Amino acid sequence: MARPLGIINSTFAERKRDCMNILAFESSCDETAAAVVQDGRRVLSSVIASSADMHAVYGGVVPEIASRKHVEAISGLADEALRQAALSKQDIDAVAVTYAPGLIGALLVGVSFAKSAAFGLGVPLIPVHHVRGHIAANYIAHPDLEPPFLCLCVSGGTTAMVDVKDYTHFEVLGGTRDDAAGECFDKTARVLGLGYPGGGPMDRMAQGGDDKAFVFPRAHVADHPLDMSFSGLKTAVINTIHNARQKGEELDLHDLAASFAAAVSDSLVPRVMEADRLTGYHKIAVAGGVAANSRIRADLERACAQAGAKLWLPPLALCGDNAAMIGSQGYYEYLAGHTAGWELNAKASLDISRG
Repeated sequence: MARPLGIINSTFAERKRDCMNILAFESSCDETAAAVVQDGRRVLSSVIASSADMHAVYGGVVPEIASRKHVEAISGLADEALRQAALSKQDIDAVAVTYAPGLIGALLVGVSFAKSAAFGLGVPLIPVHHVRGHIAANYIAHPDLEPPFLCLCVSGGTTAMVDVKDYTHFEVLGGTRDDAAGECFDKTARVLGLGYPGGGPMDRMAQGGDDKAFVFPRAHVADHPLDMSFSGLKTAVINTIHNARQKGEELDLHDLAASFAAAVSDSLVPRVMEADRLTGYHKIAVAGGVAANSRIRADLERACAQAGAKLWLPPLALCGDNAAMIGSQGYYEYLAGHTAGWELNAKASLDISRG
């Protein structure tokens, strides 16, 4: 994307600062977030306003409610991010924003605000792909991590193994053919009455459960060994719950949650290790909300130790949606010349390699 010529009158290079401060925004789903990130790795501030409680009533995100809450929150969060960073508006060198993928109305709020902020401050506007941002969360947590490496991206909308060839060069090696792993956690939790989002409650319920009590499917895609399918698993666990209720039988929910988590992990971890074998990196990172799941983290740690591969796991605070990760990736997008003009629009879907 081209930089808006004739409008930006003050760039980072012209300001001759020793560091680059990026004001970043994230609004792809139900969290409104703002952050200030310095040189891609140092978080000066990070603030989040979540509307998850409002969506919990409906068992999932209601796009119109999410968009409305973004409108209400984003301006105040921008001011708070600057206040916590102890910076003025004049200290900001660029504005980064998630522009794809996500809920289109929610994305538009962030993109529109970011464009106005960049215009008003006279600084470049940097568009950031949401999943690229999740990968970049690892740069914040692990200063020693540099491409190339393999990254397992797992969230409510994404399940993919990504070859991170460089900071802005990505290739998807394999992924789900249908439902994302995080979506399966959320829908199972909803059927169990655990509320939304479901990943945390499902993980807590699985603690101490017998992961072999229920036999759930582990799907294989015949024509692509690195691809996955979770729709059958989701159907199997929901049918198990419904059948028990219809018969008046009581399920051990701890065993069910543990067996479900084991099935998800057994679908992910072997494929990650096979992808690592094929790339030869022996460097594996994990990104996205499902990266917080304790079973998946433990299985990956065990598998990497056995294979002699180094594993980078983001802290739980950086697994979910946040703007710090967008500011981190925005820095590298800026260095690669990926800035945008005022015609920038939101995109509901976009391949990470084209982001």
